[in-house]
Amino acid sequence: MKINYKLHTYAIKRHLIPEKISRDEENLIYATEADILNLALFGMTAKEWREENPSLKGKIRDYANVSQLVCLSNLETLNALFIKQNKSKADRLEILNRIAIEQMTILIKSKNKLFQDFRNLETI
Repeated sequence: MKINYKLHTYAIKRHLIPEKISRDEENLIYATEADILNLALFGMTAKEWREENPSLKGKIRDYANVSQLVCLSNLETLNALFIKQNKSKADRLEILNRIAIEQMTILIKSKNKLFQDFRNLETI
């Protein structure tokens, strides 16, 4: 999963970060891109999650389940591709959200089927 993160950050650095920019501005671009993924998958930005969960430490991704982490990894790769294709933020968010919904639906159904199959094995 870290490799997809590296692909994502490389695409951001290569295609979205101007040559002459302050470190703060650069960090803002990375955070904005991370929030596109957060919005697509979780339906909220990192800041919104922190405001809704003030007692929890860490980041929204630290509390993601396995299916969400798999989907997030896929979204990182896809967003890197879309960045290279010069798609706008709005277009990327819309496409990534549709993909996230589709992937999460499939992963949840697969997980439920796996649990059902496991329960059937226990009764044999």
